[in-house]
Amino acid sequence: MAFDLSYTEEQQALAQTARDFTKKEITPVAGEYDESGAFPRDILKRAWDTGLFNVEVPEQYGGLGGSCLDHCLVLEELSYGCLAFNTTIAANMLGAMPVLIAGSEEQKKKYLGRLTDEPLFAAYCCSEPDAGSDVAGMSTKVEKHGDDYVINGQKRWITNGGVANWYTVLATSDKSKRHKGISCFVIDADTPGVKSGRKEDKMGQRASNTTDVIFEDVKVPKSALIGAEGNGFKIAMKTFDRSRPWIAAGAAGVIRRALEESSQYALERKTFGVPIAQHQAIQFMIADMAIAYENTRLLCHKAAWNVDRGELESVVSAFAKAYGGDAAMRVTTDAVQIFGGYGYTKEYPVEKLMRDAKLLQIYEGTSQIQRMVIARNVLGHR
Repeated sequence: MAFDLSYTEEQQALAQTARDFTKKEITPVAGEYDESGAFPRDILKRAWDTGLFNVEVPEQYGGLGGSCLDHCLVLEELSYGCLAFNTTIAANMLGAMPVLIAGSEEQKKKYLGRLTDEPLFAAYCCSEPDAGSDVAGMSTKVEKHGDDYVINGQKRWITNGGVANWYTVLATSDKSKRHKGISCFVIDADTPGVKSGRKEDKMGQRASNTTDVIFEDVKVPKSALIGAEGNGFKIAMKTFDRSRPWIAAGAAGVIRRALEESSQYALERKTFGVPIAQHQAIQFMIADMAIAYENTRLLCHKAAWNVDRGELESVVSAFAKAYGGDAAMRVTTDAVQIFGGYGYTKEYPVEKLMRDAKLLQIYEGTSQIQRMVIARNVLGHR
């Protein structure tokens, strides 16, 4: 495949649709939802109606049949308005990804079809109170009872946890086996013994729904198993390789918003008789923001391009996720600095951008975990 940085007419139209939707529906109310922490169900339904959900679900299951790059183009535009909307919509695809990667045809028709038939939500249950970055250290237990499985445990930091119609859940048959003991299941939210915990009161991305999901003697049939027993860890890692470009796309949207807000303010705000945009210190900060945006977007699109070619290289997704998350945090912090005292108030959006950006360095593998992946890749090729 030739190297090409252009986009198809369909991709340009998709991105423009997402941009128009964000401008009309998300940006004007992002501050209100941040303040209240309410879940923006009505706006998300309109996003579903517009075709901005489930972008990578194949057409035969009612989805758009889009590529990872298509999805990243949408997520960048949504994140420009509010990262919480990006996270909610991306989490639907995250919950669906294990089914897409390793699910049976029946599972795909049932669960992916459910997402595309109605504006419903899915969630991916991996992290636990004592097992975040160390996925293989999870404690959620699965035991086989005849042809059925019984699951007990507690998942934490689950996006869409309190609003999901169904979950993809990782559980271990034997914790001492580490990654070899983990299996993956798809479980309806109304299954007896499944319940969501309290909604987290978060620093940023407050409009996204984040809860514990608790499993108490949850009995599921063999048909709930995704793939084979013991393959859950591999499914989880493939899922993250597919999803980490989405985090970089979110970072790109936030960086672009911070850059535009900062540039506009710098041209209007005057000190010492001239706009602060004429001061070299401010110019250099804005230039670095622009560089960060270009770098993040290029790394994101390279990672997405690799996914779309079927080359799931963990290190490429790690480059995009680590750089994008760190760059978004740095850029939004600089945006607050450019705004000075005003930037520290809710009168302007940059303090929200900074709070929202922090999570990009944490979820779906911290920046430190990404560096471990990268270092092992580099040193392994010596």
